[in-house]
Amino acid sequence: MSSHGLLLRSAALGDFPQRSVEADSPALVGAWRALRSRFTRRTADALPACVAQALAQTHKRFDAFDTPHLTQEVPLVRSRLRQRSASAEPSPQAWGDALALASTTMQRTLGMVPYPTQVQAAWSMLRGHLVEMATGEGKTLTAALAAAVAGLCGAPVHVLTANDYLVRRDRESLAPFFDALGLSSACVTASLTREQRATAWRQAIVYATARELVFDYLRDHLALRGERDPRVLRAQALADDEAGPGSAPGGPGRARPAIPVLPSLGFCLVDEADSILLDEAVVPLILAAPAGAIDASAYRKVYALSHSLQRQRDYTLLPAGGGVRLSDAGRERVGAALPGAKGVLSPPRRACELVQAALAARLLYRRDREYVVVEGKVQLIDDLTGRIADGRQWQGALQPMVELKEGLEPSPPTATAAQITYQRFFPRYLHLGGMSGTLLEARHELRVAYDTAVKQVPLARASRRVHLGERCFIDAAHKWAAVLESVRAHAAAGRPVLVGTDSVADSAHLSALLANVGLAHQLLNAVQDADEAQRIARAGCAGMVTVATNIAGRGTDIKLDAAAAAQGGLHVIATMRNRSRRIDRQLIGRAARHGDPGSAQVFLALDDALLAKGVPAFMRRAAAVLARRGDGRVPACCGLPLFALAQRAAEWADRRRRRDLRHADQDHAQRYAFSGATE
Repeated sequence: MSSHGLLLRSAALGDFPQRSVEADSPALVGAWRALRSRFTRRTADALPACVAQALAQTHKRFDAFDTPHLTQEVPLVRSRLRQRSASAEPSPQAWGDALALASTTMQRTLGMVPYPTQVQAAWSMLRGHLVEMATGEGKTLTAALAAAVAGLCGAPVHVLTANDYLVRRDRESLAPFFDALGLSSACVTASLTREQRATAWRQAIVYATARELVFDYLRDHLALRGERDPRVLRAQALADDEAGPGSAPGGPGRARPAIPVLPSLGFCLVDEADSILLDEAVVPLILAAPAGAIDASAYRKVYALSHSLQRQRDYTLLPAGGGVRLSDAGRERVGAALPGAKGVLSPPRRACELVQAALAARLLYRRDREYVVVEGKVQLIDDLTGRIADGRQWQGALQPMVELKEGLEPSPPTATAAQITYQRFFPRYLHLGGMSGTLLEARHELRVAYDTAVKQVPLARASRRVHLGERCFIDAAHKWAAVLESVRAHAAAGRPVLVGTDSVADSAHLSALLANVGLAHQLLNAVQDADEAQRIARAGCAGMVTVATNIAGRGTDIKLDAAAAAQGGLHVIATMRNRSRRIDRQLIGRAARHGDPGSAQVFLALDDALLAKGVPAFMRRAAAVLARRGDGRVPACCGLPLFALAQRAAEWADRRRRRDLRHADQDHAQRYAFSGATE
């Protein structure tokens, strides 16, 4: 069935539609998808000539209508969209009318006229594609345009964005547009009750984060006891309606699954699609339940014991942050230190696992890198965005051990009630589309995992970005000195400067360096996450210096004031290479958005984390020998290939990790039914 047919199918199924769980692809289908992706055009398809002609003619006609007359056209356009032809798709005239109505209404209610590239991107998403649109090209309006047309088709639409602030902002700013089209809208945020969520998810267009969406799905899974057959749920809802209020669910003496809070998986538009569908796909979303009280004294005893153990003799650190492993001698020492232990310290194997967790908390997990402490709580940092990962915590004994390390009370243990990965969840939508500034590098993997093609939309205006290249230094001290000098020079010229770092600790370090030389600046990292939108809004002012952790996926454009634009626009400084070239492009893409002037430069050091983990020490030492004295500069021909090698290795390792997780999910689906306590 075509993607348009699926869109209409999601509208025709009524409540509770989703793809069958059994639709997960075996390895052979995955190989076929990978082969197809090699022969798929990268450029987004232009509107078919018949649709483009209808759009132009109808748009011209609608422009002459007053607002009441235009409102009268809404039910007519909606009716034509829902009339099925023999191919189960609307006619070209119906598509053109819908796009013209949405575009004209957007102009009337929001004062914004969609660019042709935005209409092209919306059309591609309506066809079930993922669209690469550069930063500043208007992804918010593009998603609204696609959502409105899908809503007019009758499909339930979910639009996913980066955080609760953007969820509320986008829904509130776009509500007049949706209202004018007769489409109800809502947003789902962490603060809503179950009843409020149930009401919100039943609106025509719903804005939410991916986490809120998936956790509501998991809660429904527990409440439904695995029952998700749409026919069963619709029959049960009908029976409850006939029984009236106050009657027992399912009839006297009969137990039945509850009606789900999340009624449908019809049409989904994912903003920052690569971040959600790829980067976050390796982290299972786990719905935890309390597993009893914690024996705090036992955990403290184990944590104290970990200080007496010696590296190499009693334990070893596994490569690439893989954890800690006790040696035979270490296990004997743990057993001797805890003779006759009971409770959580029994059997001895369990005590050793707790000791390994304590060692990992002390030696591998660093404050202001992997986590921060805010208001007496350990909160994890998302290493992709640099912001606090709300509601996420480490599994097992690691969370309470890190809390003990920080002098806090250990949290009670939790057990997994249900879990799922994005790779397992999003293919359950009948229709999946999305967009991001960086997708092309991952187009083959996205086709295999989600059976979606990636299309690139051309820029509405030619880019004016100037890339000043990459500079490599022998160590971090020389790198930060060069960064400091670059910031000083550009800020003195009246240009706004954005400096991207890869950790809270690095952002704080650079902030201290700037303060020492008297350079005014603002800091944006996980600790200042609450007012990030306001700080980003100021980042485009002339002479403003902003130091931020990885800004990819924050979803808020940096807009230049007139003075900043006159001086050459935003200058972006990257102080690292990330594990993925996509994330590097996200940061660099903040400069020169939508035809603005701007520039970018990258500063690297041979002791950066990416290189330290991905390249042998002897290669780094060889490059260091060639460094110039004085400024510590390493020739580009020696330093940059090492970073390219490390980055490609990291990308390959991440792809393999996602592939292995996907295959494990598929094996699990084939062996076990979708029932019980876990997904």
